[in-house]
This record gives sequence, C-alpha cells and structure tokens, in this order.
Amino acid sequence: MTRYGMVIDKKKCIGCNTCAIACKSENGVPDDIWWNRILTEGEGVDVPFGEFPNCSIGYLPVNCQHCENPACVKVCPVGATWKDPDTGIVRQDYDKCIGCRMCMAACPYTGVRSFNWEEPRYAIGFATGDADVPAHQKHTVEKCTFCYHRVARGEEPECIGSCPGRARFWGDLDDPESEVSKMVATRSHEQLLPEMGTKPSVYYLV
Repeated sequence: MTRYGMVIDKKKCIGCNTCAIACKSENGVPDDIWWNRILTEGEGVDVPFGEFPNCSIGYLPVNCQHCENPACVKVCPVGATWKDPDTGIVRQDYDKCIGCRMCMAACPYTGVRSFNWEEPRYAIGFATGDADVPAHQKHTVEKCTFCYHRVARGEEPECIGSCPGRARFWGDLDDPESEVSKMVATRSHEQLLPEMGTKPSVYYLV
C-alpha cells in the first residue's frame, strides 16, 4: 500500500496561482469552482499583513488535504466519498453522490469542497481537461482528486510540475526514502488543523 501526499514549501510559493489554473484546466473544473486556492495572509488577495513599513506577505495554497482519517468519508450515507486503499487518496464518485453535502459540513477545511448547483458551465462553451477525468455533474460535490487519473498512470498531479517556483513536491509518505518523507523528517513543517485529528496528507514547510 502507498500513502501519497504533498509537501508545499511556503518559502518558495510566490502566489502566482499557476497551480490553481493548471488544476482547473487539467481536470476540466467548471466555472466559478476552484479545487486549488492560494490564500493570502492579509485581508484580501495579494494584500500584506501588518502596518507599513513593518508589513509582509505570505501565501497559503489550500486544496483537499486527503486526510488519513477523513471526516468526510465517515458521514457520507451512500459511499460516494471514500479513501482509496491502494493510494490513500480520498476520492469522490459523482454517480453515487446524492448531493446531501454532509461531506462538506463534516470537512474542517473550509472551501476545499464545492457543490454544483447547476449543470457545469465553461467560459469557452465546453470542458477542457484530460480524457480520463470523470465528467462533472449537476447536484454533486467535487474537490481535488490529487489528479487520480494521472497517478493511476504513474504520473504526478498536474500542480506539481506546473509550479514555476518548485514549491510543490509529491510522493509516498510511507516510504522513508521518498523526497517528501525526507523533507517532513528534516524540515520544520505544519499541517492544517492538526487538532481535528484528520491527519492531513499535505504538509507545509515553514
């Protein structure tokens, strides 16, 4: 068994949103929905915190945390969201989803899941993305899949290679020789809301 995870170096992230755009394009994510967001530590987008001249700016990329102990899986009444036993990736089955949004209510990470209230719409009139990406559906919940279609082919998620600052890393967290495991073992890091007991598979180097 593999436990895939992601390491994001906050010191290298420049807030360019390339990862967010690459994710949206690769997965054919509908208009008004983002699986990957870059939050700013100030009061608005690209706004620094503090008072001039003592101010600074920092970025926090946020997507589904693909938790080892996912709260969403426990509450889904139909098994539409589940943890893949071979990869550790938390997946979503649009065909099974009944739109109850229990998973959204249970997830402690605000905004990582989205609900399609209407038929998916696209600015150019049709969906882009890899042919292996499941079609998006009305009245279903969706989220980052760690680009499962790419992982199944032995590739990395699209956001990893597209990052111009080389701030994102991918690998098996259960393999002590993997790059991500070595980073977590030797660098100062943090996880989002560790007190919730979800054990996220995304680590942030600080």
